[in-house]
Amino acid sequence: MGFLLTKMMTVFGNREHKVIIVGLDNAGKTTILYQFLTKEAVITTPTVGSNVEQITVRNTHFLVWDIGGQTSLRSTWYSYYSNAEIVILVVDSTDPERLTLTKDELHRMLAHEDLQSASVLVLANKQDVKGSMTVAEISRHLTLDAVTSHSWHVQPCCGLTGEGLTAGLDWMQSQVVAS
Repeated sequence: MGFLLTKMMTVFGNREHKVIIVGLDNAGKTTILYQFLTKEAVITTPTVGSNVEQITVRNTHFLVWDIGGQTSLRSTWYSYYSNAEIVILVVDSTDPERLTLTKDELHRMLAHEDLQSASVLVLANKQDVKGSMTVAEISRHLTLDAVTSHSWHVQPCCGLTGEGLTAGLDWMQSQVVAS
């Protein structure tokens, strides 16, 4: 009876899925988190530590941890990895100079034992800015084709307007339903 109840809760979406949002400072992580929640742009300040919110997509519940991206905070990201099913990596599409650092952080995270089964959603933020890098350029710079041990998807978006974010949430939902 307990197995049946657990299975029914999973089918009907009562299970909570842990998601972490990471990225370098000024990538737009917090703006995106609150765009997910409120569907409008909010004024944010640099995150010191983390923010946590619950987001529901078609009866699928996500507990989303937005983790600060400053240099001094990135060394603590690993403490949030336990039980994370999805990693959202927010990339500032207008900042090609820091893409190598973003790539290094991504590959370091994916090598961590607590993230071995996590799916990765790369949000290519700030696509509304003229001259921003394309999804193909970001994928190539992050060497995502070399990532074979994790499901991943790159989604172009704009955190200020919310454009592209629904598609990212849909991809996340499909990943947890499939597992």
